[in-house]
Amino acid sequence: MNSSPQSSAATAADDATAEATAPSRPREPKVRAPELLGRRWMNSGDKELSLADLRGKVVLLDFWTFCCINCLHVLDELRPLEEKYKGELVIIGVHSPKFEFERTVEAVDQAVERYQVEHLVLDDPDLITWQAYTARAWPTLAVIDPEGYLVATLSGEGHAAGLGEIIEGLIAEHSAKGTLHSGDGPYVPPPAPETELFYPGKVTVLPSGNLLVADSGHHSLVEYAPDGHTILRRIGTGDRGLTDGDLASAEFSEPGGITVLPDDIAAQVGYQLVVADTVNHVLRGIDLEGGTVTTIAGTGEQHMVGAIDNVRGTHGALGRYDGPALDVKLSSPWDVLFVPATAEVVVAMAGNHTIWSFDPVSGRIRLLSGTMNEGLVDGDGETAWFAQSSGLDLHPDGDVIVADSETSAIRRLDPATGEASTIVGVGLFDFGFRDGPAPEARLQHPLGVRTLPDGSLAIADTYNGAIRRYDFATNEVTTLARGLREPSDILVVPAAGGNASAAADPAITADAAAESATSGDAAAGDTTAGDAELLVVESANHTLTRVALPKDAQRVDEGAQTSKRPSTELASGPVAISVSFTVPAGQKLDDRWGDPTYLQVSSTPPELIVSGGGGAEGLSRDIVIDPGFTSGVLHVTARAAACDGEPGGEIPLHAACHLYQQDWGIPIELSEAAPAVLDLDLRGA
Repeated sequence: MNSSPQSSAATAADDATAEATAPSRPREPKVRAPELLGRRWMNSGDKELSLADLRGKVVLLDFWTFCCINCLHVLDELRPLEEKYKGELVIIGVHSPKFEFERTVEAVDQAVERYQVEHLVLDDPDLITWQAYTARAWPTLAVIDPEGYLVATLSGEGHAAGLGEIIEGLIAEHSAKGTLHSGDGPYVPPPAPETELFYPGKVTVLPSGNLLVADSGHHSLVEYAPDGHTILRRIGTGDRGLTDGDLASAEFSEPGGITVLPDDIAAQVGYQLVVADTVNHVLRGIDLEGGTVTTIAGTGEQHMVGAIDNVRGTHGALGRYDGPALDVKLSSPWDVLFVPATAEVVVAMAGNHTIWSFDPVSGRIRLLSGTMNEGLVDGDGETAWFAQSSGLDLHPDGDVIVADSETSAIRRLDPATGEASTIVGVGLFDFGFRDGPAPEARLQHPLGVRTLPDGSLAIADTYNGAIRRYDFATNEVTTLARGLREPSDILVVPAAGGNASAAADPAITADAAAESATSGDAAAGDTTAGDAELLVVESANHTLTRVALPKDAQRVDEGAQTSKRPSTELASGPVAISVSFTVPAGQKLDDRWGDPTYLQVSSTPPELIVSGGGGAEGLSRDIVIDPGFTSGVLHVTARAAACDGEPGGEIPLHAACHLYQQDWGIPIELSEAAPAVLDLDLRGA
């Protein structure tokens, strides 16, 4: 979410050696690892643990929070390490929440179950262990040797290969010393849940009127009759994997959004549905008539920011890809939406905070909007910032509505140009449960949006457990329903005994909304309550739930909040930002085309920085902070490029090259007596 050092290989042959950044080296003198403290231990068989209980094992701490897509990437990166070193390695996920909802016991329980976390978890809602290890970004990784010393700290994703090297070295060293204990660790698997659906993510209506649900936790799709209860068939084996083939033998990995193609396009391409196969980092095409599943975009590997092996062949300047869809790596596509005006499928690429557009007829895909920086910045397609976009729908005027989950925002996107604006939302660390005028309204990690028949917008306000409504005419937010368990998607369906023409298809819903807006129909409560209701994917309840549209929406105000994290004290006025970067052994800065380092600085609120904001080469910056503020958040992105080679020598022709990037969101408190210097470490060591 806030940190993403990456690396890449110059040639396919170098892939195996360049999947991750080099690890931090042991510190001298040795530092004892701080004790592991929190609210409770999970996956331990109810046993309380301490570092003393783990002596003799290599311990890997993963500071994560379940809202964070980069943290979810790391969970997948760690699975092979868990299996390979299961006798010597103990992985502990230290859950360190960003949102208020993530502090609750039930939410953490559900996240560990939802994401199939098969290692120990320390629930740390008050960030006690987070602070003890001086973590500043999600995810952060720390390695402790079998004698209890902290030997490495890394931030971001893409470290699997480097961690493997550290673990191998520690196993060899402590095996020789006699301080390594092999054998079963303290992990105790919880009982497997038995539910028809398991954390479903998205739903759509098929041309037949049946419902198709992304049964994400079961790695499959489930077709229901229109009643939402009768299962007609399951697509996929239910095993995690990436296998094309017939509907019964195909494999998925936590599939998400589904969109239906128009008949004429479906006839040309040979499939009717496009599915965001999220954890496989691909789009799949499903031919319901022919009974096949095909990969139509992505390579099955994750796109790593700045990596030069993200694409086969050539691509545009600044990495803004526009080319064959099977030649580019994608990153956790979360939702998809067919847009009639462009005849393309818009893709919410949650993993790198961008929006893409896929043309099923030509088989090409392009980066439509976003910079791959995480945040809330409006602008054209090349300057806008997004933050883990997770839900899409079509507004009657042709714009795409985006649920931008990590900024708790609703955005508006021109599907032709990529220009983005904000409807509701303030920034990366601002959230809450507040109705009222849009500038003051607050959401908490929304995952879904749906246009209502009157043209207003229903929002799956996931972490608030609510369905909210945004009225374009009044620019106000209200609440339609509460008490839901992590709603993640919404359909508009005919109410029981209502008019069957109020179809649930998003395209039909959008048409109905356009007609309603044109004809000047009455407000949503009067117009839709008798004819339609909402079908909500209640993800943490493992079910589809029907919710009536009320005649009178609620107005709730439980306040606005910011993420609770330790603040850094800084002086107001001139402040020097300096980011240190030590080139790993065996590498050198890649200065063949100029300065290989880059620094971007912004703030929330934007007025906090009087001068010095923006992006430029180098890893130091002088800024001026407005003395009229007492607090705020600095957003800093640092980047450095290095290639394999010895200092003073030339970079070999086919050297593996690596991009190191980290994003910080740093809460600051301003004081005249505080330092006027902010020092950061790009490596996180």
